[in-house]
Amino acid sequence: MLGSDFDRPGWVPAANYNIGIGHTFGFLKKDPFGDEITFAYTYESGGPAFWHSTINSDTESLGIMKNFGLPKIKRVTGYTWIQIGLTSYTGASEFQNRFYDGESLGAIVHVTKHSSIWIQETFNKIVTVPWYTTSSIGYTWSW
Repeated sequence: MLGSDFDRPGWVPAANYNIGIGHTFGFLKKDPFGDEITFAYTYESGGPAFWHSTINSDTESLGIMKNFGLPKIKRVTGYTWIQIGLTSYTGASEFQNRFYDGESLGAIVHVTKHSSIWIQETFNKIVTVPWYTTSSIGYTWSW
């Protein structure tokens, strides 16, 4: 997924790139939080440049995703996604690791049986950093 966030303070736009993989487990179908276990990697440009700067972060996270249908709509479904992981800050004078919590709400537009477009808003919290949101859009291929 490609996205942008507005880092606080200053509301400076910054780029986010995310790739993930997940698998739906039948035994989790009745779980209220989710039925799909995910692993994701995110790169974020954290400095003054949009695409890439000397200060960046790399986040590896595990998550649980819950997909749900919308009444009377077959082509669009919704989802929630809760993630926890580790964020590593690079490019500064020292290397720093921080706990990451991400909570997402999104919509999936099903283009074909195997491909879809995802639209997502994420509330991000990293220990020692003020919370911020990320808006993203991405393409997926499912088997």
